[in-house]
Amino acid sequence: MTFHTTVERAQRLRQLHAQHKPLVLPTVWDVWSARTAVAAGFPALTIGSHPLADSRGADDHEGQTFEEVLAAVRPIIATVDLPVSVDLEAGYGLKPADLVAGLIEVGGVGLNIEDTVHSDSGRVRSTQEHASYVAGLRTAADDAGVPVWVNGRTDLFVHAQDASDVLDEAIERLRALEKAGADSVYPVGIQDDDDLLAAVTGAVTVPVNSTAHPVRHDLERFRRLGVGRITSGPLLQLAMADTMKDMLKPWAPLTS
Repeated sequence: MTFHTTVERAQRLRQLHAQHKPLVLPTVWDVWSARTAVAAGFPALTIGSHPLADSRGADDHEGQTFEEVLAAVRPIIATVDLPVSVDLEAGYGLKPADLVAGLIEVGGVGLNIEDTVHSDSGRVRSTQEHASYVAGLRTAADDAGVPVWVNGRTDLFVHAQDASDVLDEAIERLRALEKAGADSVYPVGIQDDDDLLAAVTGAVTVPVNSTAHPVRHDLERFRRLGVGRITSGPLLQLAMADTMKDMLKPWAPLTS
């Protein structure tokens, strides 16, 4: 893929975020799932770390090296003629500039970055540390001349016993990510809580990303709550696995 094509795809991803509220990005994990999502009519995709790892027999939470991830996503990105974002977990212990350089080299034009540092015993970055990392990604993309879409994720809600207890801290973190240059923010784990979603979408000016199940959730509800971007994490792959098992069960050998 040429540099010019990568820039064009990055610009297209920005246009799509402005045009669609919310923008639904099916989370794919291989060439087949990517082609299937494109055939269904979607204009952009995201590659999720969890389903990618599952498809390769690896563990999520940085069970693959950055080099292995790049090797896996390269053919996925090359097979579709549209923008693709890649979940890069917490950055694999790399500097932001190295992460952006690798992403651009394989044609990726968006990335997801979380604050649970799997390469460092699963600790959670502080608000300032995570914002600084996002700022580094923004600077690296700008320096490279590619307007990479940065989706700044926080896991504060999923780590809390009661998600509502960390709402103020999460909003502070999301605002810091926005200020640091994140194009969208991703508070994981509150997709089923209307009050928390509404509070978060009302606290920032950039699109808020929510996880969603392709069957169990209602797109109009997310639109009403102000969600600007939807991905499925592992939920699309899990939903397809459930369907596959249901289809195969009648043909499975009987056990005594």
